[in-house]
Amino acid sequence: MTLRTVEAAVTAETAVSPGVAMEPGVSAEPGVSENPGVAMEPGVSAEPGALAIPSAPASTRRAAAPTRRVLASRRLRVGARTFVGVAVLVAIVARVGAAPFLHGLLSLDVTAVAVSLVLFAAATAAASWRWTLIARRLGASLRWRTAVGMYYRSQLVNTVLPGGVIGDVQRAVDHGRASARVGGAGVGAAARAVAIERVLGQGVQVALSIAVLAVIGAEFESVLLPALGAALAGVVVAGVTATLGSRRVRNALRREVGELRAGLGSVRVGAQAVVASVVVFGCHLALFAVAATAVGASVPPDRLLALAMVVLLAASIPFNVGGWGPREGAAGWAFAVAGFGAAAGVSAATLYGVLAFVAIVPGAVAAWLAPLVARRRSR
Repeated sequence: MTLRTVEAAVTAETAVSPGVAMEPGVSAEPGVSENPGVAMEPGVSAEPGALAIPSAPASTRRAAAPTRRVLASRRLRVGARTFVGVAVLVAIVARVGAAPFLHGLLSLDVTAVAVSLVLFAAATAAASWRWTLIARRLGASLRWRTAVGMYYRSQLVNTVLPGGVIGDVQRAVDHGRASARVGGAGVGAAARAVAIERVLGQGVQVALSIAVLAVIGAEFESVLLPALGAALAGVVVAGVTATLGSRRVRNALRREVGELRAGLGSVRVGAQAVVASVVVFGCHLALFAVAATAVGASVPPDRLLALAMVVLLAASIPFNVGGWGPREGAAGWAFAVAGFGAAAGVSAATLYGVLAFVAIVPGAVAAWLAPLVARRRSR
């Protein structure tokens, strides 16, 4: 997720929400600046003094427009992610059968549920704290208690709906509206706060996973570390190439850096946000350990830590169905490589997904009911 992903989605949301205006200075199209009052003549370059470059024929532009709309379609992106997630699940069932999934579901017990409720509450509280720190720096007032309820709701929406970001869009819009009503920053700043806190959390997770796997994940180094290195190198090369060749990209990168500096510019706030991210990641690692233990996987603690990090890295891949797909595939592969059997990994990942959902629901329901109860008491 880039810093503009949530903001762009919020822009689309507010475009169809009456009474909601985007914060001044926030463009509906990331990376494109507006210059009202200046009309460009067709076929003339935007840079003063540059040679006039004939534009593409109108027929070509009209033919390309539907293609661009399809590629930019939100439905297409969500559909592609869902398709990949379903395909991965089908491949897993074809490989190990349905028994590991059933074993994971049947391993659900009261103890595991109780522990998962505590762990998920701690993770949500820490993530909400991270969010409030960043939101306040951006001028969008947010109380921690309110943030906890909104975070629970967003996690539930992200879990039950495809795409994995709709819940974050919802809390950004709700927060922006509430902040604007009390004189704070609007939806634009709220969207940036959500994007920054999500990116920071994922960045901390990836950094910790690479560090730990480099020490205790010898069996995965031959695959994971080269893959991560190649992905990072590809991103860097693509970024440098695009930056050197495009003024628009350079301007967009400057805005991204400026937003990061605004949200995390204080050393104190940055350190606190990183600590909160570590707590969140630690709680999810512990929850996977609970799931693995409940399904009967006998794995030494250091091996289990490495396995959990591999599984959670895969779980962060956006091509899934409510979190399902790559997580179970990576778990089966990692447990098999470590010598504990693919079936045990799939069962542990299945129970982890069930425990996470069960742990979200009570907090989300309480967050939805709290305003109703408060209004009824005030009457």
